[in-house]
Amino acid sequence: MDSASDLFSPFTLRGLQLPNRIVVSPMCQYSSTDGFATNWHLVHLGSRAVGGAGLVIAEATAVSPEGRITPGDLGIWKDDHTGKLREIAEFIHSQGCYAGIQLAHAGRKASMSRPWERERWLAPEEGGWSNIVAPSPIPFAPNYGKPCGLDERGIHKVITDFVAATERAREAGFDIVEIHAAHGYLLHEFLSPISNQREDSYGGAFENRIRLLVEVVDAVRETWPENLPIYVRISATDWVEGGWDPEQSVQLAKILKEHGVDLVDASSGGLVPNARIPAGPGFQTPFAERIRREAGIATGTVGLITDSAQADMIVRTGQADLVFIAREFLRDPYWAIHAAAELRKEITWPVQYLRAAASGTQARMEVAED
Repeated sequence: MDSASDLFSPFTLRGLQLPNRIVVSPMCQYSSTDGFATNWHLVHLGSRAVGGAGLVIAEATAVSPEGRITPGDLGIWKDDHTGKLREIAEFIHSQGCYAGIQLAHAGRKASMSRPWERERWLAPEEGGWSNIVAPSPIPFAPNYGKPCGLDERGIHKVITDFVAATERAREAGFDIVEIHAAHGYLLHEFLSPISNQREDSYGGAFENRIRLLVEVVDAVRETWPENLPIYVRISATDWVEGGWDPEQSVQLAKILKEHGVDLVDASSGGLVPNARIPAGPGFQTPFAERIRREAGIATGTVGLITDSAQADMIVRTGQADLVFIAREFLRDPYWAIHAAAELRKEITWPVQYLRAAASGTQARMEVAED
């Protein structure tokens, strides 16, 4: 890594140069009706762009109605969805920030209640749906719906749904698409031998289990502009013996790079409910570092990264190229600007806030120097 790289250095992939290495990670808001974005999404995502991030990625956005986690999920399965999404992307751009969107299919974790409700599968009469799909007919947990194993026609539909969603994402003005292949959702379900017990060309051996993800990547890359990047989020490990693991993640990352993926966003877990995950500050960063080193592809890291020095060190030491911040951006929409002040970098408060912000920033600096 260039020794000049730090949290506030620009980062270029293809024809896109992010102004810094800070990414607002996709965070589900469960605040849509029939997949439509609302003013909540505009304010939620727009305020983080105002707050100085280099890239804001909209939440897991369903490529089909049955691909939603809950009835409140954001969607991009019909053309009418693009209107409000375009407004959001335009506002993000107006703040000197880039706009991304995560394209997703929930697989066997679909048709569930929202997190602040009692966790349960929702029947059609409760606003849910019965056509839950997965690589194999294995439910995630007893209180989840039982999925149907996808047949060849269903697999083809998944691919065409991702393609149509990609076309709409560009129509809406997004700069980056991230394919969601993590956290126990459909594409991750195909990757892991725990959830994928198929005996056809999409199951069994490693090259079969990764087949659907690679086919989705190929179809999206063919559709997405050549000068714009594609990210893929993976769970680098299932945290369960016999499941998906870091070795397979490195091998997959090498293949994804060959198929036109520009960055691997390395998360973990989510495939099974009983995994023992040793969560702690930056606990997933070693996965991003290993994938970056061994697969020779750019990576992003995410997971309990909360302070500016921690994030800056990750970039400076070459552990990852981008730092994805989630919960800390919920606590502080202006986390990036505050991080810049702490790291003695140029402060880029919006002009509307500049007078009040400048005095507050100077006061914090004086306290820090005492």
